[in-house]
Amino acid sequence: MNNQVISTLNDIIETCKDGEEGFRTCADNVQNTELQRMFRERSQRCTESVKELQSEVRRLGGDPDTHGSVSGALHRGWLNVKSAITGKDEAAVLAECERGEDVAVQHYQDALREDLPSDVRNLIERQYQGVMANHELVRGLRDRARAQA
Repeated sequence: MNNQVISTLNDIIETCKDGEEGFRTCADNVQNTELQRMFRERSQRCTESVKELQSEVRRLGGDPDTHGSVSGALHRGWLNVKSAITGKDEAAVLAECERGEDVAVQHYQDALREDLPSDVRNLIERQYQGVMANHELVRGLRDRARAQA
């Protein structure tokens, strides 16, 4: 049981590491200081989630993941290319950021379908609410940027 729970937590750690790097990349690829600040705050929240999840993995006797996923690295690489091509267009960066958050939402939903101890489920559900808030915020900002373009 613990091995499956640890594996699920490590999958979520990868997702959070991807988000941490993805938000940081978004901050580096927009000119708007308000967006930069928001992206950096979201990156920091991902960092906090990673630490919390890694602590839980250790508590369960496992080795926490310390890297993002291969698909996350590909996502970030695509973001860098798109940003360069579009001249760091805010709507394009926000759209790609939303795509990354779509993936995070799916990973959290997958984890919540697992048979988890109640304390682990509560942790993942709480973090999932933050992911959903990020997703909604980014979508709203993307829609606003598209309307202004």
